[in-house]
Amino acid sequence: MKVFWNKCQGDAWCKLNSVNLEHAHFDHMEGVYIIWHGGNDAWTVRVGQGFIRDRLRDHRSNQEIQHYSNLILYVTWASVPFEQRNGVEKYLSDVLKPKIGERFPDITPININLPW
Repeated sequence: MKVFWNKCQGDAWCKLNSVNLEHAHFDHMEGVYIIWHGGNDAWTVRVGQGFIRDRLRDHRSNQEIQHYSNLILYVTWASVPFEQRNGVEKYLSDVLKPKIGERFPDITPININLPW
């Protein structure tokens, strides 16, 4: 499955803690997302799904995720139909091995293009 991974203005990766979640772009935006930290050993922190604005807002106040904020937290998201989200989230968790999140859908993974 091929999706479009969103970036911020200037074709730059969005920073989780400063992306404007009130922008109209996020109205009714549902799908999957990836949060990762920068630095020499950049790594995926969390993958998930749902209403993107709500999920990212929640993650801004999650201490477990914010533990990595000194390395700068980045985020990207893609619109994925509801029926395919569990499979896509499962694939992302299998491939990216996020540091946070131990309960991923017990379902057949759906391959998806990665953002990088």
